[in-house]
Amino acid sequence: MVEIEIDGKKVEVQEGSMVMDAANKLGTYIPHFCYHKKLSIAANCRMCLVEVEKAPKPLPACATPVTPGMIVRSSSDKAVKAQKAVMEFLLINHPLDCPICDQGGECQLQDLAVGYGGTTSRYQEEKRVVFHKDVGPLVSMEEMSRCIHCTRCVRFGQEIAGVMELGMLNRGEHSEITSFVGKTVDSELSGNMIDLCPVGALTSKPFRYSARTWELSRRKSVSAHDGLGSNLIVQVKNNKVMRVVPLENEEVNECWLSDKDRFSYEGLNSEQRLTKPMIKQGGQWQETDWQTALEYVAHGLRNIRHEHGANAVAGVAAPSATLEELTLLQRVVRGLGSDCVDFRLRQSDFALDGQVKPWLGTSIAEFAQLKNVFIIGSFLRKDHPLLAARLRQSVKLGTKLSILNATDDDLLIPLANKSILAPAQWLSFLAEVAVAVAAKKELAVPAGMEAVQASAAATAIAEGMIAGKAGVFLGNTASYHPEASKLHAVAEWIANATEAKFGYLTEAANSVGGYLANAFPSKDAKPMFSEAKKAYIVLHAEPALESAYPVQAQAALAQADMVVVMSPFRHGTEYADVLLPVSPFTETSGTFVNCEGRAQSFYGVVKPLGDTRPAWKVLRVLGNLLGLENFDFETSEAVRDEVLGKLDISAVLNNFCNLQPALAAQATNSLERVADVSIYATDAIVRRAESLQKTADARTPQAWISTQYAQKIGVAAGDMVKVSKGGSILLHVGIDQTLPENVVRVAAGHQLTSSLDGMFGAITVERA
Repeated sequence: MVEIEIDGKKVEVQEGSMVMDAANKLGTYIPHFCYHKKLSIAANCRMCLVEVEKAPKPLPACATPVTPGMIVRSSSDKAVKAQKAVMEFLLINHPLDCPICDQGGECQLQDLAVGYGGTTSRYQEEKRVVFHKDVGPLVSMEEMSRCIHCTRCVRFGQEIAGVMELGMLNRGEHSEITSFVGKTVDSELSGNMIDLCPVGALTSKPFRYSARTWELSRRKSVSAHDGLGSNLIVQVKNNKVMRVVPLENEEVNECWLSDKDRFSYEGLNSEQRLTKPMIKQGGQWQETDWQTALEYVAHGLRNIRHEHGANAVAGVAAPSATLEELTLLQRVVRGLGSDCVDFRLRQSDFALDGQVKPWLGTSIAEFAQLKNVFIIGSFLRKDHPLLAARLRQSVKLGTKLSILNATDDDLLIPLANKSILAPAQWLSFLAEVAVAVAAKKELAVPAGMEAVQASAAATAIAEGMIAGKAGVFLGNTASYHPEASKLHAVAEWIANATEAKFGYLTEAANSVGGYLANAFPSKDAKPMFSEAKKAYIVLHAEPALESAYPVQAQAALAQADMVVVMSPFRHGTEYADVLLPVSPFTETSGTFVNCEGRAQSFYGVVKPLGDTRPAWKVLRVLGNLLGLENFDFETSEAVRDEVLGKLDISAVLNNFCNLQPALAAQATNSLERVADVSIYATDAIVRRAESLQKTADARTPQAWISTQYAQKIGVAAGDMVKVSKGGSILLHVGIDQTLPENVVRVAAGHQLTSSLDGMFGAITVERA
C-alpha cells in the first residue's frame, strides 16, 4: 500500500493506483469527463488536472500513478486555474443549445461549466459543425457538434461490449466520432454509450425530445427480461414510463444494462395493450366488467371439472411472471384438483423433475472470477448479454472459456476451445470429455463409456477443467434439448470429478422463482400441450411463440372448451374465450428470483392502465370465487412472505441429481434443427417494443444452412427454400460456413416460424 496526501487528508491506496482512485477513496471530487471507473485510462479531456508538489506543471489525476509521500492539491489556485483553462477550450466549439438538448439537466459539461466556465468567451471564430450520423434505431448521433472527444463510447465498445463500432477520425479540431462507413451500431449493449456520454452527443433515439429530465419521477425496479435481474431506474411522466436506465448494483449488473432491458419499455405503451376484460359471445368479442368476467371464468372451470374431471384443467405461465403470480396460479389449478401447471414452456425433457431445482450454482460475482469455464449449449451473447460481458472481462484477466454449441456465433470473446456439433452429438462429445477427465484423474470411467475415445478437442477441455477454479454451465439451448437430463448427468459428473462449480445460465427473470413457487407438476411432467386439456389458464405467455412445440400448443388451445388468457396485451383471440387485462411488471408489485437465487422485490412504478389489474389480485379473487382455501392475501408481500418466509433459497436450489451418466443411441447424420430465440423475441413486452424490432437482431428469420448442404440442394444465399417440420413454411436461405453440415438454424419465438413443431430434431429443407 502507498500513503499519499490529498488536500491535507492522508489516504492509503494500492500500489499502481492513480491519484483519481485515491481521491475517490477519500470522497474528494475531482472534475473529469473522460475518466470512468470501468474503462481504461485515456487522459484526453485534461479536466482533472491537479497540483502535485514538486511537479513543474499540473498533472491529470486519472493518469498520474501514486508515489509514497506524494502531496496533491485538487483545489489550489494552480489546479483551479488549469481546470478553468481546459473548460475554456472545451467550450470554444460547443454549441449553445442547452435549452433543446436532451442531456440538459443531467449533463456533466453543464454542471462543471457552472463552476469552471467563464461568463463570456474570448473566441470570436465560427464554431465547428459536425454532421450527424445514422447508427440505427436506438442511439441518436444527431448532434455530434456537442461531442468533446472523451472517447468513452469508443472505449466502451472495445472493452466492455467487445466490438469497436465507433471510432475517431481526423485530428485536432477536425476530430469526430463516427461509425464505420455505412455501418450501424448493433451491439446488444449499445445503450450504455448513451449513459456514458458526458454531453448530449449520444442520446436515446426512442426517448428523444419526449420529456425533460426534471419532469421525470425516478422509481426503482427489476428487469423482467433475462435471468440476471438487472436493477433499473424507471423514469415516469404523467403515469407513463418514458425511459429506463441502470441502477448501479455491483453484485448484479454493475452499472450496465442490456438494450433489451433499456428499450423494451416501449412495449408497455403498445397499441396492443388490453385495458378491459373481454368475453367471446357467439364468436364476437365484448367488453365487460371484472365481476362478470371472473364469475364467468369460475363458472366455466367448475363445469369443466364436473364434466371432465379435475385433470382436464391446466395452467401455463411465462417464466417472466412474478413469484406471487406463479404461486397463486398453481394454487388455483391445484385447488381445482389438477396437477397440470408449468412455466417451463420451452423445455421438452422432464426426467430430472423432483431431483433438481436449477440455478447458477454460484454467485454472479464468483462466476466472474472462475479461471476455466465450460459452457454447453448457449447463444451466450444474445441469451445473457451482461453475463457475457462479465466473462469478456474475466478472459482478459486470464480466464479460459470453452464452449460446446451447434453454431459458431462470434461471442466477441477469445475462446480457449470450441466444439461446434449438431445437437444430437453433444452427449457423445460430453462423454469424451468425461473419459478424458477420468484418464487424467485416474478415475473409473462412467458405466457404458468404456469404449469411448476422447478426441483432442475433448481432452483440451478436460485439461482446462482439471486446472482448477473451474465451472461447467448449461445454457438455454441445453435446457431445451430433448436429452437435457442426459446432458445434465454427464456435465454434473465432469463438474464433480474436477471439483468445478456446476449450474445453469437460467432462461428468464423468474426461471428460478418458478421452482420456489412450486409452479410445475409434482409428478409425470411432460410438454404442457402434449395432452390436450379442456380448460387452460394462460398467464403472461404466448404459447405459439414460447412453446417447445408451437403447432401442438396451438392445436391444444384451439380444441379446448375454455381458454382464459391473462395478459397485458390483446392476443390469442383465435382460441381464447376470455381475455383478462393483467399488469406488466411496471404496474404491479412482485418478486423475481434471479439466476444466483437472489430474491428481488419491486413495486409498481405507474398505475395500471385502464381497467388492468395486477395478476396476483385477479388470481386471489378467482380463488375466492371458486371457494378455495388460502386465498386471503391483502398484499403481494404477504404472498411472498408465505413462500419465502425464513427460507434459505440457496439451500432449496439444487443442481445435483447423482444420475448415472448414460450415452444416447448413436446420432445419425440426418438434417436436424437448432433453434435460437432472438434476443428481441423472448417475451411479450420485448416483442412489442418498436425500436428493438427495427434492429439487426430482430430481422425476419432465415433458414441458415451449411455451405456443403447449400451446394447439395443447389441454392445460393437469398434464395427461397421450403422448410418442413410438423408444418411447412417458405424462408429465405442464409449460408453459414461455420455450421455443421447436418444442422439447419431456424429461429423460434417468431410468428413466421411458429408453424414448425419442435426446436430440435429432424427437419427437411428443399428448394422452393
